[in-house]
Amino acid sequence: MAIWRPYTPHYPDMPQAIPIRRAQGAYIYTTDGRALWDATCAWWVCVHGHCHPYIAQAIAQQAHQLDHVLFADFTHEPAEKLADRLSRLTGLSWVFFSDDGSTAVEVALKIAIQYFHNKGEKRHRILALEGAYHGDTFGAMSASARSLFTQPFTELLFEVEWLPFPEPFDEAVWAPRLAALAARRDIAAFIAEPLLQGVAGMRTYTPQAWDAIVRAVRAAGALVIADEVFTGFGRTGRLLATDHCTEKPDLLCLSKGLTGGFLPLGVTLVREEVFQVFFTPAVEKALYHGHSYTGNPIACAAALANLELWEKPETWARLALLEEAQRALAQSWQSRYPSIPVRHLGIVLAIELPAAVKGYFAPHRVALKRYGLERGVFFRPLGQVAYILPVLASTPEELAYAVSVIENYLAEGAASI
Repeated sequence: MAIWRPYTPHYPDMPQAIPIRRAQGAYIYTTDGRALWDATCAWWVCVHGHCHPYIAQAIAQQAHQLDHVLFADFTHEPAEKLADRLSRLTGLSWVFFSDDGSTAVEVALKIAIQYFHNKGEKRHRILALEGAYHGDTFGAMSASARSLFTQPFTELLFEVEWLPFPEPFDEAVWAPRLAALAARRDIAAFIAEPLLQGVAGMRTYTPQAWDAIVRAVRAAGALVIADEVFTGFGRTGRLLATDHCTEKPDLLCLSKGLTGGFLPLGVTLVREEVFQVFFTPAVEKALYHGHSYTGNPIACAAALANLELWEKPETWARLALLEEAQRALAQSWQSRYPSIPVRHLGIVLAIELPAAVKGYFAPHRVALKRYGLERGVFFRPLGQVAYILPVLASTPEELAYAVSVIENYLAEGAASI
């Protein structure tokens, strides 16, 4: 079969992709009749549950009315409503539409750099956190940690300055670094996933750490980019991870859960003062960036339906139920296995499996996935980090079962891998 699959080495006897017939709620169903509980939210995009009827109906209705128009010259109600709703939710006045998380980040980086160019200031330095992942386009790769993923392109990536991952965060220890950072005048922007790094292994840090770094960056006159592509839409227990924080970003990137997991859509939200630097008839100061499917009406309709579901009390009740279930499971695990670290934030639970080889390509990545599939759970470990990220249609009992599968996996000898 001539499909080149993502993040997958290809060779003659490679494992074959699993044919899927349908999905519903928290489950995906294979063509050979198996039901698999999805511990990954379909690669972190599905929010309420697979094939949620409310979003499916909104998509179908919009598809019969307006499929797509060229967004540089036309506008339409779904995009305008979505922009207005996102602006009211975030306090950021302007919305730039793109296609996915990587392009939303790409747009944010270009805006930040051109912001200073338009002002006549020479600022190009980008700050990011160690271990960062922001996407696979070139700007997003540049702002991501160097790894096997980026190695072939190293010489083509722009230079980024890395701040240590702020956990544990001790303000006294960080004070000299933050003071030096605040005094600089070469920084264009700081970009980070607020509170939770996904690809790096579901690593968490505190709102206090985010706030302290952002204050120093602001004192330096630089912009703050919150990459909430992964952390948005309930993953940390709030609609956005920055809802936990006092310091808010100048630019905010959303995708993945934006449409509830149905369609690709990215947005970059921008503070009014930043946009004003581009607000001029001078052609050389316009942002020349766009995508063929920018502001797609059907994707916007899906995103609006998703946001409408977040206005319902039952959505927040489901989130609170699963957050409490994950907290209890994390506490239970840590009391029973104090030598095997567990992390919990919102509805994300991550277990650091014992491993002789660590990193994204640790053997657990393949072995636990295979073990879980045989027991009705689809895991996709981040190397030695096994994580559970449920859709809101999940139950506490399903979360507990997934943890028991990991527990049995270790008990049956996998800890020696």
